[in-house]
Amino acid sequence: MKPNIGPKVLWSELLPYEFRARLAECPTVYLPLGICEPHGQVSAFGLDTFKAEWLCIEAARRTGGIVAPSMGYHIHEAGYHARWLEEEVGETDPLLTGIPPAVMIHLLLYQLRSFVNAGFRTIVVVSGHSGGNQADLRQAAAAFTEHVPVTVWVRSDPELADGLYTGDHAGKYELSQLMYLRPELVDMEARAWGNVPGSGGKMALGDDADEATPELGQSIMNACLDRLCAAVCSLNKAQHSKTIPPLTYGIIEEIWRRVLSGSETWVTARPWPNQKPVSAHSRWKTYECYRADR
Repeated sequence: MKPNIGPKVLWSELLPYEFRARLAECPTVYLPLGICEPHGQVSAFGLDTFKAEWLCIEAARRTGGIVAPSMGYHIHEAGYHARWLEEEVGETDPLLTGIPPAVMIHLLLYQLRSFVNAGFRTIVVVSGHSGGNQADLRQAAAAFTEHVPVTVWVRSDPELADGLYTGDHAGKYELSQLMYLRPELVDMEARAWGNVPGSGGKMALGDDADEATPELGQSIMNACLDRLCAAVCSLNKAQHSKTIPPLTYGIIEEIWRRVLSGSETWVTARPWPNQKPVSAHSRWKTYECYRADR
C-alpha cells in the first residue's frame, strides 16, 4: 500500500480523544468495501479491498474525517454473478468471501446505524468490488436517509473513474491498480499455475492483463481520488446539523423491512437481461435467481 505520510485517520488506530477531535473537525466517515475473489493466478485475492482502503485513507487525509474498519465480505455468487463464475472460474471453488445480498444489505444498515450513533453526519461508502452490487447498496442507503437526516454516498472505484478509464476484472485496469498499490502482490509468472490440474485454471484473469503497468495504476488511483475528494468536499458543505436521537435496533429493522419488500428489484438477485442461463449441471445454478426469503 502506498499511503502518503499524514495524520492517523483509521478508527481502529485512534485514541478516544483523537477520535473526538477529528469528529468535531469533520463528521464524515468512510467505509471501504471489498472482497476476496480470484483475480487470476497472478494476483492476491484482496485486490478490491486494497484499492477501496487506499482511496478512503487518502481522502480522509485530504478532506478530513475518519475511516471505519474495512468490510472484506461482499455480494457474490447470486444473480448475474452465477453465470460469470461458471464462465470465468468453472466448477472449482473460487475461494470467495462472498455473502448473499440480503446479508450484505442488512449488515450495511447496521453499519450506518453505528456511524450515526457515533456522531457522523456524512457517510461515504467506497466499494472496490463492483458490477451492479453498488446499485443495491444505494437503494438501501436511500431508504435509510428517508428515515435519518444524514447523507450516505455510495460509489465503486470504476464509477469514480468513469469517462477517464474503463473498469474491468483482473485486466489492464485492476492489475495496474494493484501493481501501484501493492506491487509485491502481483506475480505475472504465476500465470503458469493455470495449467496445473486442480489449481483453478484461468481464475478470471482479463484478456488484456499483460498491458497492466504501475504507472497506469497510479494514474487511475489518483483520478479516482481527485473525484472522490471533490465529491466529499461538496457533501460536507451540505452536511446536516440536526440532533439525531440514538438509533435503536427497532428503527433499523423497520427500515430493513421496507428494503426487503423491494428485494425483487435488487440487481444482484437476478441475471442480467439477455444473460446466458447457467448450465443445469453447474454448481452455480442454484444461485442464479436469488430470493431473500429463502
